Amino acid sequence: MTGKDIKDLFSREYTIIFVPNVTEQFKRYSFPRVFIHLAFGLLAVSFTALAYFGYLYHTQHLLLVELDDLRAERAMLTLEMNKLGNQASEMVTQLARIEQFDKKLRVITAMEGSAGAEGREKFLGGPNMDSYSAASRDYTQSLVDSLDAELGWLKSNADSQEVSLFELDEFFKDQSSLLAHTPSIWPAKGYVTSTFGYRRSPFTKRQEMHEGLDVSTQVGSPVFAPAKGVVIRSFYHKGYGNLVEIDHGYGVVTRYGHNSRNLVKSGQLVNRGDLLAEVGSTGHSTGPHLHYEVLLNGVPVNPDRYILEE
Repeated sequence: MTGKDIKDLFSREYTIIFVPNVTEQFKRYSFPRVFIHLAFGLLAVSFTALAYFGYLYHTQHLLLVELDDLRAERAMLTLEMNKLGNQASEMVTQLARIEQFDKKLRVITAMEGSAGAEGREKFLGGPNMDSYSAASRDYTQSLVDSLDAELGWLKSNADSQEVSLFELDEFFKDQSSLLAHTPSIWPAKGYVTSTFGYRRSPFTKRQEMHEGLDVSTQVGSPVFAPAKGVVIRSFYHKGYGNLVEIDHGYGVVTRYGHNSRNLVKSGQLVNRGDLLAEVGSTGHSTGPHLHYEVLLNGVPVNPDRYILEE
């Protein structure tokens, strides 16, 4: 564009006339056309920019609201997933108790090697909710995947446990006599102060085999028969003090030592829950307690394996 063209551009004007009233003189203002065009152009750009930024603000506000809703939904989902995880953990604990009970039943019924007891997985615990990724999508997905795997694992173990308990149920239907003669309850209520196994002797201070359970309780507390059987001995023994022995049949014999007094006689038939003696501290004893032994074919075994109560 030449200088003449520029000069012509600015020489073209728009004239604006103001008429204050009919008695006053008109007022005239002249503006180059280019300025008027620029002013309208700037005004149009300003309105467009304001409209655009208004749209951006509105869109951003909607996105923030949606994001807050998503965060709230994720928080609720996480809470529900954690509740489900806790429930799964409780189920694992319950299945572990059932498995322990199942094992004890199999020990006392000699069914440890049956098919239902093989191939069952160990109970490892519920899902660890603190190990997931902090990223929202990965975090939620990991919760879902973990719970899905956990519930599948629980179903598999529950199915195996159901088969095992079905076997035991069928066994007990055919072995009611064995069940009645098998020790299965605590012979006295109290605290276990010494378990089956090696310990330091309170008398010699040397390591020796402790062939039973010691249940500490008050003198005179009742001692009950844990199963049906026949009293084969009820007498005083130098080490055991007042001692009761019961033959339950099937190779199982139980002993109850340190009683303050025996309440049964040799040859007497007893049933599960019958009163045998009263707790004392006779014989080699450091305090009132019941010494309880279980012998299988003459060999001492852990009495805890024959206690099905909690």
